[in-house]
This record gives sequence, C-alpha cells and structure tokens, in this order.
Amino acid sequence: MAAEYHPQKLEKDVQEYWESSQIFQADVDPSKEKFYCLSMFPYPSGKLHMGHVRNYTIGDVVSRYQRMQGKNVMQPMGWDAFGLPAENAALNNNSQPAKWTYANIEYMKEQLKSLGFGYDWRREVTTCKKDYYRWEQWFFTRLYEKGLVYKKNATVNWDPIDQTVLANEQVIDGRGWRSGALVEQKEIPQWFIKITDYAEQLLNDLDTLDDWPEQVKTQQRNWIGRSEGVQMTFALADGNEPFDVYTTRPDTVMGVTYVALAAQHPLALEASKSNAELAAFIEECKNTKTAEADMATMEKKGCATGLYAIHPLSGEKVPVWVANFVLMDYGSGAVMAVPGHDQRDWEFATKYGLEIKQVVEPAPDSEENCDISEAAFVEKGVIVNSGEFDGLAFKEAFDAIAQKLKSLGKGDIKVNYRLRDWGVSRQRYWGAPIPMLRTEDGESVPVPADQLPVELPEDVVMDGVTSPIKADPEWAKTTYNGQPATQETDTFDTFMESSWYYARYTSAMNNDSMLDEKEANYWLPADQYIGGIEHAILHLLYSRFFHKLLRDEGLVDSDEPFKRLLCQGMVLADSFCRKDESGATTWYAPADVDVHKDEKGRIVSATLKSDGLPVEHSGMTKMSKSKNNGIDPQKVIEQYGADTIRLFTMFAAPPEQTLEWLDSGVEGANRFLKRLWRLTQEHIDAGSVASLNVKELSSAQKSLRREVHKTIAKVTDDIGRRQTFNTAVAAVMELLNNLQKAPKESEQDKALLQEALIAVVQLLNPITPHICNELWKQLGQEGDVEFGGWPAVDNDALVEDEKLIIVQVNGKLRAKITVAADASQDDVKANALEQSNVQSFIEGKTVRKVIYVPGKLVNVVAN
Repeated sequence: MAAEYHPQKLEKDVQEYWESSQIFQADVDPSKEKFYCLSMFPYPSGKLHMGHVRNYTIGDVVSRYQRMQGKNVMQPMGWDAFGLPAENAALNNNSQPAKWTYANIEYMKEQLKSLGFGYDWRREVTTCKKDYYRWEQWFFTRLYEKGLVYKKNATVNWDPIDQTVLANEQVIDGRGWRSGALVEQKEIPQWFIKITDYAEQLLNDLDTLDDWPEQVKTQQRNWIGRSEGVQMTFALADGNEPFDVYTTRPDTVMGVTYVALAAQHPLALEASKSNAELAAFIEECKNTKTAEADMATMEKKGCATGLYAIHPLSGEKVPVWVANFVLMDYGSGAVMAVPGHDQRDWEFATKYGLEIKQVVEPAPDSEENCDISEAAFVEKGVIVNSGEFDGLAFKEAFDAIAQKLKSLGKGDIKVNYRLRDWGVSRQRYWGAPIPMLRTEDGESVPVPADQLPVELPEDVVMDGVTSPIKADPEWAKTTYNGQPATQETDTFDTFMESSWYYARYTSAMNNDSMLDEKEANYWLPADQYIGGIEHAILHLLYSRFFHKLLRDEGLVDSDEPFKRLLCQGMVLADSFCRKDESGATTWYAPADVDVHKDEKGRIVSATLKSDGLPVEHSGMTKMSKSKNNGIDPQKVIEQYGADTIRLFTMFAAPPEQTLEWLDSGVEGANRFLKRLWRLTQEHIDAGSVASLNVKELSSAQKSLRREVHKTIAKVTDDIGRRQTFNTAVAAVMELLNNLQKAPKESEQDKALLQEALIAVVQLLNPITPHICNELWKQLGQEGDVEFGGWPAVDNDALVEDEKLIIVQVNGKLRAKITVAADASQDDVKANALEQSNVQSFIEGKTVRKVIYVPGKLVNVVAN
C-alpha cells in the first residue's frame, strides 16, 4: 500500500473501474426491495456550481447507503435542456442554442463523473431531444382529447419594438431588456392545462406526504389557496348583462358601496367605447405589472364607468368602477368593494370620495378598536347596519346571507381556489413545439400520433427578436386530412419537461411508449427526491399534477411521484467588492483577495492581490456570477480530490441549512482522509492480523470496541433515518481519533483495529467512495465495498461490564471510580466514600447525604 494518499490517480482508477464494471446499472428485480433516489436534474449552463455539487453529493450518499443495505438502487441523471438562457448564449456566441447546449452537456457530464457520482447513464434523458419531447407532445394530445386542454386569450408582457413576448425576468424597470421600450400588457391566444380540475386532489394528497418538509406542504397549500365563500350576481341598472363576484366575506355584503372591474372585463371594454377617459385608463392599465408582489405595493388607481349595479339584497344602486388592482385572470374579473372592512377598498374609496359604510363591529368581548374614518376594520365581529342580519356573528351571518341569496336566485356557496390553470404556451424558440394544428376553417386539432414528434429545427439563425420557427412561414405549413393546415409556432413552458422526467427515467430505453408499465410501476414513486427549496411550489406542484395525469391515463398506478423530499440549503461564500467614485461596484473573486483575520478567525480586512489596496468584505453571500464569489468545483477536485469536496459538503452543515464555504474546512477534510489513509497503511505494515476473540478482550479493548459499535449505530441512524450527514461524519471522525490513540501492540489490539477500520471504511463509503474502495481492498476484503453490506451493530458489544462514576463532594469533582456495571448502589457509595481525595474533603464534617445517579455519579453532601 502506498505510503501517501494521492487522490488524483486513485480516483481516476476507481472511476474507470466503476465504468467498466457497470455497477450502477439498475434493472427491474422483483426479488429485491427497490430504492429510487433522484436529485433534481440541472440546466446545462456550462459548468457545475457548488449548489449542484452539494445536491448531487447528498443524492449519491443516500443511493450508496441504500445499496449497501442490499436494495436494488436506481440513481439516474439527465438534463433540463430547453430554456431562454440557451437563446441568449447563442446570440452572444453567434451560435445555435442546440450546439451550445450539447457542448455544455458533454462538459458537465464529465464533471459529474469526476465527482464519483454513481449514475446509471443508460437512463440519461435530455429534454431537448426529440426522443424525449415526442412523448410529451403525445401526452398533450391525449389531454386535449380528454378535455383537459383549452385555448384562450391571456395577458403577456409585450415589447412593441421587438414585437415579441417577454418573460418576467426580461422586463427591467418596466422596459424590454433589449429594446428599452415600455412593456405593454397584451392579450394573445395561449394554451392551458386544467390543473384546477385537480386542485382538491393536490390539496388533500399533501396529507399523505409524511416525509415532506412541512414548509413545502404549507407553501403548496397556500398556493392552491382553497377558500369557501359565496358567489353572487349583480344586475346592471341599465338592463345589460349581469356579472358575478366571489367573496369570502359575505357577512360584509351590506357594506358594498361600489364594485370594481378589471380593465379587460367585457363591461369595461364596452363602456370605454363611449368614454374617452375610461378608454385612456384601460390603455394605461396595459402597462400595469400583474405579479402579486407588484400589485400589493403599486398605487391603486381607477376610473368610473358611468354604469351602476343593483345590490342583490338591498336593491340600492352602486357605481361600477374599473380598477388597476383587479385582474381578469383571477375569478370573474369583478370584485365587490367594502371599504369599511377591506383596507385596499378603503384606500381606493378615500382617494376617489366614495361612500364608506360600517357593517361589522368588534365582538363584545374584544379589545379591538374600530374607527372606519381612520382605517378599515378588517377583523371578523358582529354584524351591524345590515337589517335582518344585525347581531349575527361571522359564521351565522355567512350562512344566513348565503341562504338568502340562494333563495332569491342571486347566489350560492362556492369553493374557490387561488390556483389558476397552467398556461403552457411560450413564444420563444428553444422549447418543444406545441403539437396543435389550425385548419383552414379556424379549428384547432391535435397533431395525429403518427406524425409525432413535431420536430424543432436545430440548425437555425437567431436574430434575438423573433423565434426562427415563427419567422419561417414554411416551417408551419402542413396538412391535416389532406387539407392545408398550420402548425402551432408556440413552444411549451419548460416546466412541462421537468414535470415528468422522473418518470421517463424508468423507461428511458423504451422507444415505443411514453412509459413502460412494468418498469414505471416497479420504480415509482421515487423513494427520495432532493432539490432546492426554491422549487417548493411550481416544479413540485406541477410534478404532482403530472403524476396524477399519468395515473389517470393508466401509465402509473401510484398517486404521488416522490415519497420523501429533502430540500438542501444554499452554498455561501465570502464576497468582496470595491466601489469607484461613480458608485459602481466591482466584485472580486475570493482567490484574488488577501484576507486578514483576528485570533478567532474572523476577517477584519482584505486587500486585492493585484494592487494591494483595500476591498470591502461583504460577508457570506450565496455563490453567484453577479458577486463573482463562485468556487469552481473542478479546481478543488484537482487540488484535493473529489472525496475531499464530498466530505466537506456533507460535514460542514446539516443538509437543509445553508453551507458556508471555508477553505480551512476543505483543508481539514483533506487532512482527515490523509489520517485515515496513514492509520490504515501503518496497520497493514504491522503484518498479519489474528482473528478477533471477543472473550479475550481487556477492559480497555472492550471499551474501544463499544465505541466502534456505538458509532455504527449512530451513523446508521444519522444517514438512514435522520439524514443528518454532518453528525454521521463527526461521529466517524471522533472514532478515528480514538483509534489513533489506542494501543496497537498485542494481537487482539490489531484484530480490534482491523474490525474498526473495516467498519470505518463501510461507514464512509457513501460519502468518500474512492478512498474507501481502495482501503477495502487493502484491508483484505473481497469483492466491492459497494456490495459488501453495511456494518452490523453487535449489541453485546454495547453492554458495559464496567462504568466510570464521577464522585463529587458538595457538587465539586473530587474523584473518578470504575465499578462493575451491575454493582449495587450500596457498593458504589461505599467505594466512593473510600477514595482518599474524598476522605480529605469530608474529614471533620458530617456526611448528611450520599446521592447516587445510577451509572453516572455520586455526590456526597457534607458540612
């Protein structure tokens, strides 16, 4: 065995062995318990970052641990390859998105391999390839045939100069990122999938996900947003078509003093034809941001329509306004306004001089204040100024008013959801074409199955303005039933691809169907899913929705895609910057900065290496290109090896918390591996090892063996159940310290060390598999450590023959004694009192009490 630990050559050799032996290939085996471990696949941006490394190391640790438990483990990997960044990169590099994407995939794939991740590469999926998206297109046509897909006009960000739709992130301070033009809100036809049909299932099934973080489930519940309220009808005084509003506070209905419509509501548009002021306001609303965060903080504006609605209970006329805070895509595009009991309505009414009525007052036992001249009273209370409903509490008023409206044929109780149908149309190029046709008579029909996939051309010229498939009229020309037809030129939202990739992995080698029933139902649901908390809502909700769609198509027989979810924290690093005279900030890479620390290791100052001048330390921030504080994993691998980076990321923090990147911590992880190597090398050089004879072990040897098996028990629990990988590593580190200090002279010393080192190698294998693969062989073990099993706890070794007892006099340590584990209380007390140091502290005093805490301490109380 080599005297020194040289990870670069060792890891290369081990990785070549893994690839040639194909040990990570997983096939259906009904005789074995399966375990499907999945980490969220990456966007092929060019290089892995430390967030990827942390995510995929966690997944690999879980996979290898479960394989060592004897399970049939599948861990696949693929590429979330469509998306806008590829278009931007292609423009910047005068290339095509496909060429850029495939080159990135090849580089990142080699990076993944260099980190030793045990993937079954036969199952690799790349979402921009037609063998993947053909099945997505096929499934979409099936949903259309079931009535779960429809087309309607929807509002988008429109750049009037570039004549294109912009994603929200391409709108900067209200202007297009390329043209600088003021962005408008424009309605264009969009395709939608009816996720709202599954809202109740998506909500209720959260209760079955016992191994998901409660934070994620809460965010999904809030996003789905189930509410129970009343939908009621307001007639118009001029006899035009009535309109509906929905409210969760029907108890306040007698306080309605106006109603507000969305700018795109049909009534508003009709009224604007004869009202120039209203038409101008509606035009202004086209530039209003529609994100909830923006809506909450923007100035509330409105314009009267000149119309009046009839209150459904009082019969009073109330003015109809158009307001910029009402969205056509939410509910009916109309809201009843109760300024006395809704702060937004109150601010609007105060601004425009509209009536404010009080119809709720605080309950008699409440200490709340109510002065609607100062602000709306928004709490629930007792109904007032509401005729027959006066004196009712909220629930009673809710039921009574709902019943009254129902009896009049003007309303009823209704369950609503905040969740909206999923708009899947994108007006970009680099995405899967939507498989719909438009016939000459204007009918929309799905592309026939035998004509799928609708292929996206990859050899294109990007102009940064118009999608190549929209710019090329010939691309869209096709036929349907022998008649001319036009292919849809929108592409799918990239969430479509990432919503079912987990299922395609199970059948990636099947070219004849979307999913292979045998494979899919063997592997699904995934037993472990790992990814960032930022995906708590959209990706995870869409994946859950897609799984239910797959189930209802008969492709899978489970209700949920992922049993257990782990959301790993971000990776932080030191960030350094300098501001120039104009206030512009330049960020510097940590490697380009010299830092100066105090005695506690805290950075007190920093200077730039190139000029020696000070830079500001901005603390630990998320690794990002904008802060220039990313750490290149490849450089760390080249310097320390993959096992070091894996060990550090697992040890530095609990997986769900943020991880602070510290060079000193990386160096410490590397030193630990060198110590393990050196101890094993010294042990092997010491010669042959006798069999361990537990009965012959001395007290000290038994104590050390007890530590070995206590560590096995703890690491097993920490990795398998608790998933606190950092404490598992800490336990092994502590054990190694004890092994280094232990005697190594006798035959049984060496036999015990052999058992301990084999256990350490097995315990660390999921985390540092390269070095463990080598040490396993050097310790004379047959086969592959990956299939060598997990170390078993010897419960007999945990039983203590002796116990160390602390002896105190009046609460202060005065002695330590070793007693038999089964020693009686009287014997322990007597032994304690006989100790010379105890005697010296109780001499001349009266012993009032001797307190014994079994197995731990004796406290002598004397005065």
